[in-house]
Amino acid sequence: MAQKLLTPPKRISLGTFHVGQVKAFLALRGHRFKALRCGRRFGKTDFAKTWIKEGLVQGFECAWFSPQHKTWSEVYSETASALAGLIEHTSKTAGVMKFKTEGRLDFWSLENSIAGRGRRYHRIVIDEAAFAKDGDNKTDGSTMEIWEKSIKPTLYDFGGEALVCSNSAGKNPDNFFYNICTDAQYGFIEHHAPTMGNPLLPKRLQSESVEDWLIRRDRLQADLIKDNDPLVYAQEYLAEFVDWSGVAFFSREKLLDQGRPASYPTRCDGVFAVIDTASKTGTDHDATAVTYFAIDHYARGFPLVILDWDIAQIEGATLETWLPSVFNRLEELARMCGARNGAIGAWIEDKNSGTILLQQALRRNMGARAIDTKLTAMGKDERAISVSGYVHQGRVKYSGYAFNKVTTYKRKSRNHLLDQVESFRIGDKDSDREDDLLDTFCYGISIALGNSEGF
Repeated sequence: MAQKLLTPPKRISLGTFHVGQVKAFLALRGHRFKALRCGRRFGKTDFAKTWIKEGLVQGFECAWFSPQHKTWSEVYSETASALAGLIEHTSKTAGVMKFKTEGRLDFWSLENSIAGRGRRYHRIVIDEAAFAKDGDNKTDGSTMEIWEKSIKPTLYDFGGEALVCSNSAGKNPDNFFYNICTDAQYGFIEHHAPTMGNPLLPKRLQSESVEDWLIRRDRLQADLIKDNDPLVYAQEYLAEFVDWSGVAFFSREKLLDQGRPASYPTRCDGVFAVIDTASKTGTDHDATAVTYFAIDHYARGFPLVILDWDIAQIEGATLETWLPSVFNRLEELARMCGARNGAIGAWIEDKNSGTILLQQALRRNMGARAIDTKLTAMGKDERAISVSGYVHQGRVKYSGYAFNKVTTYKRKSRNHLLDQVESFRIGDKDSDREDDLLDTFCYGISIALGNSEGF
């Protein structure tokens, strides 16, 4: 009788911890409720994925909670790839994976106020916890309410564990992550690690010696301090709980050249516009803002100059005639600034009246495009922090025209661009100040100076 040949199982890798992650694992091991607070690029999400995959291989029922659907979609794809040989059923639409080990992984958005309710779990991860909704356990839809009323009860059946990961997002008594890291009543054990706790970054270049890599690493770490606002560095890279109250985030000094606005460039790569439209409660018309920029990657001084801006309340029917005026102004500015590539287009936020503008531009073959959803999905504070380094480095300047311009909007005559940009405060959630020009300012910097994802 022929002997049946068995196919050996494929080797499954759960991931490898770097030294900083090993320290975190040892510090948090044995504790039921764990908080991992760490700087950008430390590897907190990879740490959490490894911990969850270990549970799935053991047949645990697990869940992954994120502030938004987009935040967990990449985790879903990576987990599906890493554990492909063990998957029995998977549905990204439903946000669920079932495994041959009898393990299960559910994905939830914290935008769902009853996330996790009715389930039971051995292990759960709450990723990017500081950036979900603030509020105490009596605030509808707040992360604290969801944790206490929906998520925490799912751990009762198995005496399950929770791992909550995030960078910090300010010293905010209404923030879930701040509370579990600083208040013992919530029962969490915290491990804190800065960005520099990841010894693998920056990655060593091919054929680069260890000595040269260490020199470059020290230089790049020094650049982080030099090129970032001190409070941004403390929050984003040291993962400290920074008190932003009363701090003017974008200073006029950084946006001027030795105390004076810049001249229009005589040569540049191109000019572009950013448009923001937002429906304001209690007003008759939409607030529509546009800011014009010149970008020059070959400039010795500052590569981005704010050329002009405008803000107005425009009826929906009037937008159709207003949009061509933006492109006419772009052509005029392209000639004035010697733009080698001319007017390179307008970026528009794809919501509210902006969707209508994009459709009109498409019909008329105008050079308009939607701002990347990764940028528009960010909160205002996160968006400002993401571009703050460019401003701090002096790479963005007001032109004299934009700096001295005064218009009347809602019966107030002033320079509305300066007012919105320079009065912005991180964490000022109760502010009812206009912010449409601030949005165009942040979007424009991200588009011009950011990486391929706009950061």
